[in-house]
Amino acid sequence: MRVLIQRVSRAAVTVDDREVAAIGRGFLVLVGVTHEDDAAAARKLAAKTVKLRVFQDEAGLMNLALPDVGGEVLAVSQFTLYADARKGNRPSFTDAARPEQGEELYEAYAREVRAAGVPVQTGVFGAHMHVELVNDGPVTILLEA
Repeated sequence: MRVLIQRVSRAAVTVDDREVAAIGRGFLVLVGVTHEDDAAAARKLAAKTVKLRVFQDEAGLMNLALPDVGGEVLAVSQFTLYADARKGNRPSFTDAARPEQGEELYEAYAREVRAAGVPVQTGVFGAHMHVELVNDGPVTILLEA
C-alpha cells in the first residue's frame, strides 16, 4: 500500500462538475493499493499519516502533526501509484489491486484516520475526478507499508 501525502492549505474534489469533498488545512492523500495489501497495511499507514509531523511549530520547525493543528484529510483513491513505466511509454497497472480490494482498503484507510480523531473527506472511488489543491510548502511525502 502506498499513500502520497501533500500538505495543503486547501483541497477539493469535483465529479461531473459537482464538488463532492473539500478540506482546509491538512493533507491531500492519494491512496494506492496492490495485491498483497491487507487491513493491517491500511491501519499502519493511517496511524503514520495521523502522526506525521510536517506542520511548523512556533520556531518554524516541522514538529506538529494533524491533530496538533486541527488538520483534515482528503483521501483520494489512486491506482496509478502502482504504475510501472520502466518499459515503453505506456504504463502497466498490473501491480494495482483489483477494484474490489482497492476500494475496501481505501475505505479502511479513511476509517482508521477518522477513528484517530482526524476529520476525513473522500473522493468517489473509481470516478473520474478533478482534484484541486494548494500545496503548502510544497511538502510531499510517499509512505509505503
